[in-house]
Amino acid sequence: MPEQIYRRRFGDRKDGRLLRTLSPFYRVIPYIMPRRSDALNMIADSVEISGLEDWLRAKRADGWKGMGMLHVTIAAYVRMISHCPGVNRFVSGQKIYARNNIELVMIVKRAMSSEAEETSIKVVFDPADTVFDIYRKLGEKVDEIKADQGDNNTERAARVLTAFPGLLLKFAVWVLRVIDYFGGLPRALLDASPFHGSMIITDLGSLGLGPIYHHIYDFGNLPVFIAMGAKRKAYELDKTGQAVERKYVDYKFEMDERVVDGLYFANALKYLKYYLKNPVLLEQPPEQVYEDIF
Repeated sequence: MPEQIYRRRFGDRKDGRLLRTLSPFYRVIPYIMPRRSDALNMIADSVEISGLEDWLRAKRADGWKGMGMLHVTIAAYVRMISHCPGVNRFVSGQKIYARNNIELVMIVKRAMSSEAEETSIKVVFDPADTVFDIYRKLGEKVDEIKADQGDNNTERAARVLTAFPGLLLKFAVWVLRVIDYFGGLPRALLDASPFHGSMIITDLGSLGLGPIYHHIYDFGNLPVFIAMGAKRKAYELDKTGQAVERKYVDYKFEMDERVVDGLYFANALKYLKYYLKNPVLLEQPPEQVYEDIF
């Protein structure tokens, strides 16, 4: 049978389709907890990366220059969504939507110096992407930002807003919130906004720091914030009681609990860790991509 093509219906947004078969309990939760900060859950976890580091060294030797923990983490997250599409939902206008694609938001510096400007990038992925697709798409976007010293879409939008006096700027942001509540933001603004997407990630390991607990924003609809830290060593006992050295990367996750329940999130994080420990599985597309409910 040919694959069914979903046609946008009344109530859908430009960036997602309204979930119409949710239980009444989940449909009322966004009214009880109207702000994302009301529904913030946080968890810290660690992944042992000895095998992952061996795999990364092999990939770099094969010509995938600069492939690192960030690429694999993003690839594992994208693969996780292929199994658990509910994590890619978002709340907007006190309704729950399934996002149309996977949009990664990340803050990057134009150069590795304290004087260099920060900007945001947004990269669109497909749930069937391999780690090599993630490497290519992310690299293209970062290279584009570093090569272009002018303003990107996000900076241009911010520059227009900051041209207003403070009181008018406050009013303009309120107007944007109201328009967004009813799903009326134009596609160009959604594409430029660092506050609309599947998740935002920060790699503090590149700065030699551990991960932080970061809030998720009430403005926009980002449901997940991931912070990853620097690699660290730990000495542990193996099965024979001998001390061995192992390497870990620590992660901290902030999640909007209104999109799925705790069990669903827990299972999704198990998939994430599984793929981080078995990165060779990310070299091929998934055997099946599961679609969210309607």
